[in-house]
Formats: sequence, structure tokens, C-alpha cells
Amino acid sequence: MSQRWDELLKRDHEVTERVFAAMEAKFSCADPPPPALVGLLVQYLHYVDQCHNQKEELHLFPRLEQMGMPRHGGPLGVMLQEHDRAREILARLAPLATAYAAGDRQTLAELAAAFAEYAALCKDHFWKENDILYPMALRMLDDGQAAEVVAGIEQVEAALGAGTRAHYYRIAEEIVGRAELADLSFGLERDVLAAILNTLPVELSFIDHEDRVRYFSHEHGEKIFGRTRGAIGTAVHNCHPPKSLHLVNQILADFKAGRREVAEFWIDMSGRMIHIRYWPVRGDDGRYLGTLETVQDVTAIRRLTGEQRLLGPA
Repeated sequence: MSQRWDELLKRDHEVTERVFAAMEAKFSCADPPPPALVGLLVQYLHYVDQCHNQKEELHLFPRLEQMGMPRHGGPLGVMLQEHDRAREILARLAPLATAYAAGDRQTLAELAAAFAEYAALCKDHFWKENDILYPMALRMLDDGQAAEVVAGIEQVEAALGAGTRAHYYRIAEEIVGRAELADLSFGLERDVLAAILNTLPVELSFIDHEDRVRYFSHEHGEKIFGRTRGAIGTAVHNCHPPKSLHLVNQILADFKAGRREVAEFWIDMSGRMIHIRYWPVRGDDGRYLGTLETVQDVTAIRRLTGEQRLLGPA
């Protein structure tokens, strides 16, 4: 299934924000960032300005203007002003980065300041687009216009060469990799992360790549499927009745071979509808790490009708 225009643009935002986070970490380190890393940054920011922003300016924004959104003033005007401001900062940043990448360490402080200004502007800009402009645009554009925006996005990328998006996304991942950007969970204390998992209205169980139980949530709370700490380290085949082992083996084999990305079941348990799903867990390199089981009582969810936009009783 082809992606919608807003999904494509939001993906650009996500990739770019990872680049920003990686470079912010490197600029804040005691050791200066490697020149080659800064050189990659210059290349990637070319994509942001000459490709991502052009997708909007040439194909999304004109259609919004045609539908009655004013070009000057309002959300569209703000977005265009911020694109111009970003280009002004980039005009200062790019030569500083090029000089630094060529060996001029005297530019580091000015380069770091320019990058911080550029990243702050773009992150705030992306938030406005994701949360304000794009939802407005989704309501304004019909299916035909939305398809035209997607075609326009592809046209802008093609004009810069075959595989433009994939090429610059690889540069982004190289920046992130070289900067050793930690997952967001690394910023949480272990007890906080555990409390988050135990607060979810979904029970979690994790089976490692050797098919052994390594984790389950809600240890001290009420559980749909009761289990104790003694299950940790146990082969998953010993945790299921013999009549269901063939299903367990089939799911795990499919996950390991990449043939399946989810397996789901739902059962009636004493009047409660229980939704059970299994997901393959893979590393950034695609390597199979294990299987995640999620169990949720969806009885109340199935009864929902209409909308509730106001806060209900405590």
C-alpha cells in the first residue's frame, strides 16, 4: 500500500530529528565532532532544504492556497516564513561546516551555535506541521488532490536523482550510528521504565531468540494469564499445553524466517473478550531478537460507540 503524503513528510521529520539529536550530542561532548561526521551533516541538511522543503513549497502549499488557505498570514504564511529563516541560518551554517570538515577547528564554536539555532527552529517547525498544518490539510484536500501531492513528492525526489530519499536516509543513519545515539529508553531510570510497562493496560511477555521466557509485566498485579517468576528462563514450549504446541512452533518459525509480522487470536474467557497477539522483535539490523506477546482485555473497548472528547468522571 502506498503511503499518504503526510506520512511521507512526517517520516522526513522523524529521520531529521534523529540527525539533530545525534549531532546535538556530539556538539555537546568534550571531544569535538569528527570532521567526516560534520561533512555528512552538510550533505543531509542539503536534503532538508532542497528536497523536503521543496516537496511542501511546490506541491502541498500551492494546493492549500487554491483551497482557500491564505499564503500570507495564518499557518501557511508562518511555515513559509520559517522555511526562509531556516535557509538564512543554513547559509551561515554550511560554509562553517565545510570549513570545519576541511580541518579549520576555529569555526567549531560558531558552527555549534548555528547548528543549535537551525535545529531548534526546525524542530518547532516540524511540530507545527505535524500537529496543526497537516491535520488541516487532510481535511481540506480530497483524494485526488492528496494523490497529486504524493506524485509531486516523488517528482521532487526524482529530480535530484534515482533513490534520493533512500540515499539521504542512509546518510542520516550513518550520522546516527557514528554519533552512537542512544535509544530514548536510555534516558529513563530502570524503575521508571518498569513502572511504565506495568502501567500499560496490556500484559507483556518476551521470549528470547532461544525461545526462553525472559520477561513478563505486571508481576505484582492482577493478570489475565497468571504466571510467576519461576517462568523466567523456562523454554516457551513448556509454558503451553501440548494441543497448542504446533501453533507456537509455527509462529516462531515464521517469525525467525521473516514470513510473518504478527499472529493474533481472540478468545471468550468467562464473558470477557481477550485479544492475544505475538510480534517478532528485531534489532536495527533486522536480526531476530525474540517474540513479544501482548494480552489485553478488550471487552470495554468493543462496547465503545460515538465519541468522548471531554474528561469523564474520575
